[in-house]
Amino acid sequence: MDEKILIEIQADAFRGLVKHLQKRTDTQNIDIMNTAGFCRNCLAKWLVAAAEARGEELSNDEAREIVYGMPYGEFKEKHQKPASDEQKAKFDATRSLHADISGHN
Repeated sequence: MDEKILIEIQADAFRGLVKHLQKRTDTQNIDIMNTAGFCRNCLAKWLVAAAEARGEELSNDEAREIVYGMPYGEFKEKHQKPASDEQKAKFDATRSLHADISGHN
């Protein structure tokens, strides 16, 4: 497969993932992190890192708005619930499996 086509396919897949996560506001970041080892914030951090690797500037706030589809503070206010003790315990128990970019491990 042509490299350019592969990159376009990967970009389309990423946009599909972001669109799905924007739709699933009922799914908390901590639950995604506990299950998959990454969350919406990790995706934003990967965007920032990819921009930096190409000599481009993308702030964390700009990247989060791309991923959340709105300013992060607005998303938190509308959709984020406090983490339960059980969620926090699982987060700590799975810390070693979290994406390196998360900064949690």
